[in-house]
Amino acid sequence: MDKGFQGFRAGQDLAAHRLDDRQRRGRAAASNRAGRFERQERVAESDGWDLEEALPVLRTEVRHERLRRVITYNRAPDLPFDRSINPYRGCEHGCIYCFARPTHAWLGLSAGLDFETRLVARPGAAAGLERELAAPGYRVAPIALGTNTDPYQPLEQREGVTRALLLVLLRSRHPVAIVTKGRLILRDLDLLQEMAELGLVRVGISLTTLDPALSRRMEPRAPAPAKRLQVIRALAEAGIPVRVMTSPIIPGLTDHEVEALLQAAADAGAQAASWVMLRLPLEVAPLFRDWLAEHYPDRAGRVMRRVREMHGGKDYEAKWGLRMRGSGAYAEMIAQRFATCARRLGLDRPQPGLRCDLFRAPEVAARQLPLF
Repeated sequence: MDKGFQGFRAGQDLAAHRLDDRQRRGRAAASNRAGRFERQERVAESDGWDLEEALPVLRTEVRHERLRRVITYNRAPDLPFDRSINPYRGCEHGCIYCFARPTHAWLGLSAGLDFETRLVARPGAAAGLERELAAPGYRVAPIALGTNTDPYQPLEQREGVTRALLLVLLRSRHPVAIVTKGRLILRDLDLLQEMAELGLVRVGISLTTLDPALSRRMEPRAPAPAKRLQVIRALAEAGIPVRVMTSPIIPGLTDHEVEALLQAAADAGAQAASWVMLRLPLEVAPLFRDWLAEHYPDRAGRVMRRVREMHGGKDYEAKWGLRMRGSGAYAEMIAQRFATCARRLGLDRPQPGLRCDLFRAPEVAARQLPLF
């Protein structure tokens, strides 16, 4: 079946692509529509036999990727970093709101269930990073780790790509800012403590809700809210600068929790806080609408009305400066509530700057042995 990009962006009905509930246990997306660059659709059809058959449960698949470049550079004026590293493509946490889902289309895969189940690890990233840091023209600045997908998703337990990268960064005394909601970061406390003592690391922990039932539906394979608060506490007690990220704030679903989230994070030891409004780029919008209709049909209309109110009547506005926060009376109200509460709790302070003056380029083996 042919399809066009415009049809995809219009958010056509996903019902034909919906998988049986038994197949997608523990997953947030309900469908697996082909990526926006694919010209063909695949739709499951009954073969006409009235036989009860056991449907296979979706399992996580992993493949490895060799990178030409490890560090990705950006010039976005609304981001606080100009370079980042992502150890993995796709994310088993499966957060339905994840703005990174559309990146799976570049692999010819779906932003839906493929994003949660067909993952890519980059085991050679640490060696590649050493080469890039050793390049004569390299200029040091903080690297953001995990800006697209979580560097401490469950796959890291087996692959260890994130830890290998941290070892390279520590040896070269290179600053890094980590973003995660994964509890596995506590495994690397030994490295993080050493880097914190040198002023080389800070961590942001994503906390979206304090409601474990909502979290389970919305972020099915991510740690529960209480576990994330434990991570904040453990990092703070270890002397590692930690920020709570109340992101995304979802209108009509989690917006009433802003103050409670900040209070819980402050009680756990967070030193700073930030927020981002719900973002629904490209394929994320129809996936999120479908999820709302399944789990919160009574609120779906109100949630999407608020979203469109902040984006000029659209599900998403990609303009720099607007994409993270939206605009209008509702967006301003959330900003004021957040600022007032953060100030009261002492979370409005910026995190400490990261040191760049300690950097020492790695020594890597020469590409060609000397002739004499």
